[in-house]
Amino acid sequence: MKNIERTMSIGALAKKSGIGIETIRYYERIGLLVPLERKASGYRVFNTESFKTLRFLKHAQELGFSLAEIKELLKLRADKESRCEDVQTRALKHLQDVEEKIEKLEAIQVMLSKLIRQCRSKKTSDRCPILDCFEDRE
Repeated sequence: MKNIERTMSIGALAKKSGIGIETIRYYERIGLLVPLERKASGYRVFNTESFKTLRFLKHAQELGFSLAEIKELLKLRADKESRCEDVQTRALKHLQDVEEKIEKLEAIQVMLSKLIRQCRSKKTSDRCPILDCFEDRE
């Protein structure tokens, strides 16, 4: 018996994936998602693989991967000859970037907390430590 693949419109794909139609169109424009086909009417036709790709995109974004990084991961996913090590290398690089961002955010947190504590003395704005800090930073 022949396996008949279910297809869906962009609206059905959007509903099933929880991703907006305009976002799906954007992903198509930048090459992250390719419709199964386009009908003569111009309507896009998607399939289960399209849904899996959107789910992949969504989860990768939740982990903070950029669209450019996701594009590379999708290429690795599509290439049956690629190795898990290739994916791991990209994930390790991303983890390093995340750790650097965390360090920067923690430094910002410390600085803002310090400035807010200094500002509690109801000084006029011309002597506000927060505003002074913005002017004095190089």
